[in-house]
Amino acid sequence: MTLSDRILMGPGPCNPYPEAVAALSHPMLGHLDPEFIALLDDTSDRLRTVFATANALTFPVSATGSAGMEASIVNFVGPGDVVVVGVNGVFGGRIVDVVSRTGAEAIAVDHEWGQPIDVQRMLDAHPSPAMYAVVHAETSTGAQSDVAAMGANKGDALLVADCVTSLGGVELRVDDWNIDIAYSGTQKCLGVAPGLAPLTVSDRAIERLRPVPQSWYLDLNMIAKYVTGGGARAYHHTAPTSMIMSLHAGLGAVLNEGLDAVRARHQAAGDAVKAGMLGLGFELFAADGHRLAPLTSIVIPDGRLGSVNESGVRAQLLQEYGIEIGGGLGPVAGRVWRIGTMGHTARQRNVTSLIAALTDILD
Repeated sequence: MTLSDRILMGPGPCNPYPEAVAALSHPMLGHLDPEFIALLDDTSDRLRTVFATANALTFPVSATGSAGMEASIVNFVGPGDVVVVGVNGVFGGRIVDVVSRTGAEAIAVDHEWGQPIDVQRMLDAHPSPAMYAVVHAETSTGAQSDVAAMGANKGDALLVADCVTSLGGVELRVDDWNIDIAYSGTQKCLGVAPGLAPLTVSDRAIERLRPVPQSWYLDLNMIAKYVTGGGARAYHHTAPTSMIMSLHAGLGAVLNEGLDAVRARHQAAGDAVKAGMLGLGFELFAADGHRLAPLTSIVIPDGRLGSVNESGVRAQLLQEYGIEIGGGLGPVAGRVWRIGTMGHTARQRNVTSLIAALTDILD
């Protein structure tokens, strides 16, 4: 089994679209080359389509999804501000950490893992926060929250949405749902290698940019001058041109297939994983009615694996069958598997291979 034959069905990188891989071999462009500037503009246009937004400030941050999270927070809040954060898994907890480092007060609204965010509890947590922050698709649990309901009731506060595992895989409408700031990653449903963080910021949020945020590299006051055009561009940093060319190609693959068709493919693959794992005697972890299509969380019943521990099964899957799945995090470590069907990986043939391999290992 060669590395190129591996089926990546973990919560991390998926198998990228062939178009995204091919773009990485394109001859190198300089970050100030007019051809690259035009490609960056078109990449931003494609991101607007996938985010369903008209936001001018929409671009790929030159770092992974965690930098998108940090950019979404440090540019808008600081000492004296209150941020209400929905925490129903690892990534909500990370938002709390980032908010706290800005000097703002982070109010964590804790939820049971596997459950969606309770919008009313979020609203009751503080009468007038500067910001609400929620995870649309919690990667650590496979639970999807109702961001549209949060946006409809947030009042004057900014709304930040973590869309790392949802962008391109499930319905997301930034403008219609009153999301002010949304960030994602390239390695999941967009079907591109890790390395960039798509970000979109509303005009309303831009009006609340802090003059000097607690980051130079992620300072949107400076970056906006480079990515939005509208006159002379101000140099900020050396953009990862090859990665942006790859993202441009990956977004092209998604849009050529059609967003509705891509989401339907993710849904079908996710449904197939759930049905197959139930058929093998496993259970579903995330709350019924809020289970993600691109990432399925599986409870491992006591005794189902026999004498082999869960990490041993995952290791055997990878070593003997070339299939990667993820383990649980935090309080569900050792008790939950996370199976991704994202991007190019979201296909029935991959699900069939996984279920057949687990059948061989366990029965």
